[in-house]
Amino acid sequence: MATSLNTKRTIIGVLSIVFLAVLLIALWKETQRAMPDYKASPIVDEGTKHCIACHSEKGAGKVIVEQWKNSKHAEVGVGCLECHAAEKDDIDAYEHEGSLIATIVTPHDCARCHEYEAEEFMTSHHADAGMIMGSLDNVLAEVVEGHTAFNDGSNPAAASGCWQCHGSRVEILTDEEGNPAYDDNGILKLDPKTWPNTGMGRINLDGSKGSCTACHNRHHFSVGQVRQPDNCGKCHMGPDHPQLEIYNESKHGINFHAHREKMNLEAQPWIVGEDYSAAPTCATCHMSATPDQPVTHDVGDRISWTLRPKVSEKIDAAELAKYEAAGEPFPEGFLTWEQRRKNMQGVCKQCHTRGYVESFYFQYDNQVVLYNEKFGKPALALMKSLRSNGFLTSANFDEKIEWTYFYLWHHEGRRARMGASMMGPDYTQWHGNFEVADRFYMELVPEIKELIAEARKHGKYEQAANVEKLLDNILNNELHQWFLGKMDPEELKKRKEAAKQFRQRYSED
Repeated sequence: MATSLNTKRTIIGVLSIVFLAVLLIALWKETQRAMPDYKASPIVDEGTKHCIACHSEKGAGKVIVEQWKNSKHAEVGVGCLECHAAEKDDIDAYEHEGSLIATIVTPHDCARCHEYEAEEFMTSHHADAGMIMGSLDNVLAEVVEGHTAFNDGSNPAAASGCWQCHGSRVEILTDEEGNPAYDDNGILKLDPKTWPNTGMGRINLDGSKGSCTACHNRHHFSVGQVRQPDNCGKCHMGPDHPQLEIYNESKHGINFHAHREKMNLEAQPWIVGEDYSAAPTCATCHMSATPDQPVTHDVGDRISWTLRPKVSEKIDAAELAKYEAAGEPFPEGFLTWEQRRKNMQGVCKQCHTRGYVESFYFQYDNQVVLYNEKFGKPALALMKSLRSNGFLTSANFDEKIEWTYFYLWHHEGRRARMGASMMGPDYTQWHGNFEVADRFYMELVPEIKELIAEARKHGKYEQAANVEKLLDNILNNELHQWFLGKMDPEELKKRKEAAKQFRQRYSED
């Protein structure tokens, strides 16, 4: 009996020591993870070991191996072949060092593990970014700035510019007989006219749309990097869509740059108000989780206006019109602009009160409607009238007024609307509304008058009268009457008095 009791005590003692050892090891591991310079050891299987044996050498991919070693993929044992392995029937498959692989990792490949995220992304506006063939932007790149036949079809204006954001249709390089070409190491060659490219809407060889590495830079795939505003700034910047610049001038951007170290950017999950509260980033508002919304890889899920076109419309307007015209019900899961707005306002309310959010949206909507009614719709109507009355040729950008109009809506008009959407006052006013007004009154209207006069010289009296009547109707609208010297006398009196008081603050001159 005593022996049995001693045995039990011994077993309990040993198990206690083992349990304590395991607990201490786990505690040490967690303490290590909490250290700022913590780096988990990569899990390297035989396939990955074989790959990095060569690619760890200088000039053969040493940096990408080091990036992979510091990634979450390495930490959980997702190695080279888990991403680059190909099937026998894949169009871009080739044998390399005993394995069948493909150079390009597509959303279809990522979906092996990230099925939900890949599906969301491939149905998003981002994934359709490569569908720009019919756009005026594409006319500029392939006709005005470059030429589709340049250097045997390698048009650099498109390949090195537009496609690096929008995406190219990737193609395989072929030999003189039309067969796939390989280099001295047996690696399949991709056509340099179309590759390298990580454009958001890339059309891949496996038929999938998009590029996960447009945001998740390979091979590190850091979530902290993805959440940085600069990550989006690769594409969302410049004269026609300066979202990064607008963000940087906004209070959101100012707070981020002042408190970047408090943003907890590598956290999983990354919920605003719980994991961080210092500032929002682009990802916060458009993609990341809130206490009651999951992460989304469809960046349109929280956008209610589309600010891209000549005249803004609600984001779902085209889709709604399509289903209504066909007499078909909306598909399951169809997001209306009201639902999308509710989603975005749910993010806003993590930091702002309901009244603040609703008042902001009043100001934002007001700016979009002002642009539409005062400049967007009238300018579009005038350009349509010029074309229908034979003032313009069928070619794009071969007349000065087409450039004037393009600047008005594509650059300045977008900036005004985007500035208001992201709380960027300078972009709303001086880079936006002011430049729209200057372009409309000082360039577009005078150029239309010149075209009317020129038409009359050539006996096109009826056509000239049609355009002139439309122009007169527009300028005599109350929004434009000031330009004709028809401002309301009371309004004029108030403005003169206000100007006098303003001058007295500085001088009498």
